[in-house]
Amino acid sequence: MNVITVINQKGGVGKSTTADAIGSALQLKKKKVLFVDLDPQGNLSYLLHKNNDEVTICDYFKDKKAGNNPNINDYIQYTQRGDLIASDPLLAEADIFLDMKGREYYLKEALDGIKEEYDFVIIDTPPALGILTVNAMTASTGILIPGQADILSIQGISLIYNTVQNVRKISNPQLCIYGIVLVRYNPRTIISQDLTEALEQIADQMDTRLFNFKIRECTAIKEAQAQRESRFSYDKKCNAVTDYEGVLKELLKVIKNGKKETSI
Repeated sequence: MNVITVINQKGGVGKSTTADAIGSALQLKKKKVLFVDLDPQGNLSYLLHKNNDEVTICDYFKDKKAGNNPNINDYIQYTQRGDLIASDPLLAEADIFLDMKGREYYLKEALDGIKEEYDFVIIDTPPALGILTVNAMTASTGILIPGQADILSIQGISLIYNTVQNVRKISNPQLCIYGIVLVRYNPRTIISQDLTEALEQIADQMDTRLFNFKIRECTAIKEAQAQRESRFSYDKKCNAVTDYEGVLKELLKVIKNGKKETSI
């Protein structure tokens, strides 16, 4: 089972969109996918038709802290768009209520119990480098970093590397950085071209890559999200559909070459 965390410290850079797209593209390849939403904003949960009356990942964490020995299967929602462990606004307080020893391993311990049931787990993270993001990194085989061609997004990416290094030292020495994917890309602007070069340099410093496929601006993405549909079924001719398919192909190649437990 491959566990892929989608991460950027800056909000509004397409994390949830990318998590949704990569997971949906894997589903089209007949892969068994579990989505995990650790972002208190719950955008991924919304897109996947979260049932607000069912339990969430926050309930799992609290039950784990209470010593109730929870089974993660009891916290999975089976929605019309896929299997989901949903978010909760109370996750915003996770750094306060997850205050016990070994807290960084909670998600890993949960996912280890279902590693035979899924091919991929896709984790969406909050725009912060707190305990939720550390949980995601500890549980992951690798991370995928979406970023825009703007200076604030680039700064957010630079800060991630320090956290990755710390997680490698403390809780997950095998954590890979699969790469950086450029989203909402406009190839016609000079700043996009200039900052793309800057991202390539940052990727090199992080010993990873900037994906060749870049996610171009596409109105159909916003329209699909408004309808809570997969972009792959909403408009198959959208540029972003082709781009995300290309990113997935590159990602699977990276995973295969890294000798992870999957095949293309």
